[in-house]
Amino acid sequence: MRTAVIGGGAAGFFLAVNLKELVPSMEVTILERSQRVLAKVEVSGGGRCNCTNTFEHVSDLSQVYPRGHRLLKRLFNVFDYRDAYEWFERHGVRLTTQADGCVFPASQDAHSVINCFLSEARRHLINIVKGVRVESLSELMTQYDFVAVCTGGSPREDGLRWLSEAGHETVSPVPSLFTLAVADQPLCDLMGTVAEQAQTGIAGTRLRSEGPLLVTHWGVSGPAVLKLSSYGARYLAEHDYKATLTVNWTGRHQQEVAHELQTIAATQPQKQLRTVHPAGVPSRLWDYLLAKALGQRASSRWQSLNLKELNRLSSVLTADSLQTSGRAPFRDEYVTCGGVALSGVDPSTMESRHVAGLYFAGEVLDVDGITGGFNFQAAWTTAYVAAKAISEKVKNN
Repeated sequence: MRTAVIGGGAAGFFLAVNLKELVPSMEVTILERSQRVLAKVEVSGGGRCNCTNTFEHVSDLSQVYPRGHRLLKRLFNVFDYRDAYEWFERHGVRLTTQADGCVFPASQDAHSVINCFLSEARRHLINIVKGVRVESLSELMTQYDFVAVCTGGSPREDGLRWLSEAGHETVSPVPSLFTLAVADQPLCDLMGTVAEQAQTGIAGTRLRSEGPLLVTHWGVSGPAVLKLSSYGARYLAEHDYKATLTVNWTGRHQQEVAHELQTIAATQPQKQLRTVHPAGVPSRLWDYLLAKALGQRASSRWQSLNLKELNRLSSVLTADSLQTSGRAPFRDEYVTCGGVALSGVDPSTMESRHVAGLYFAGEVLDVDGITGGFNFQAAWTTAYVAAKAISEKVKNN
């Protein structure tokens, strides 16, 4: 029996290795169009590979999977984040968990995961063929008993045409998990500044996110922005990535912040505004927000502020707005929103409803998550379920 796995990324290797463990006699070949395998794994998580999450703070999968949460809820009954954690530990990748639930290799190096996959591929005699571009399924389906498509996200709809020609409905791909450019030079001059408890949103929508916000030389980044880009991937694409970004720099209610400002004004009236700032607001960011709220009055003393100015300052701290001018220029860790429509895939096996013996796993599907290891978990889960389904079909035959 022969299986072709199209795509030498996270889902492709996980499917191939698990299939060989389940059916040792299976001949498995990974077909990768580039000259490098596992390239996205190498750069993920800043080179550390956030390989899963504890899901400890997740009460509903829709919170972390804007698309595909119903499918994953079902598939987690077969292989979930606990199974993934145990799988990597069992295969020699020691893991560590951060306070936010993100799980990384203890080595803090993505190569621990890459080396694991390559070692297991060698041990199981999995064929890896590079430089092969598959543009049609028909011929491949005659050469192999099973074919698994694990090609990852396609940046353009043209990249999915070969699958639509085989009868599969596809959802137009757009980027997800990206940072945003902001045409505000005084803000960008604060590059490296982090607001740890920020809350973000897109004005005119119900899209909201929270977490650390990082100011960069092009705009804003960090989990608060990346998660928001995932929730609003299609909205932002439709609006050419130009929108009003709302920011609560403190993560607290305006009334609470206003009370703190009034307390500072009452207890330290002779202090310069710049020398005393609310808890959790970095000093450089405080200077920027002072100038934005009060203009030339930013150099005043606390005692000189009237109630209207205090309210204006609390409003900027908790309900600031930034005009986005586009996506940031870096593409290393983009996730794709869109892909093969889930309506064309059996939710129990990941087998195509249109082509017998054809399976899907990973980002090629219209499934994507927010930052935090959730996309890799979707890859491990869908890949394992597909491998298990193939093995069961072999055994039943």
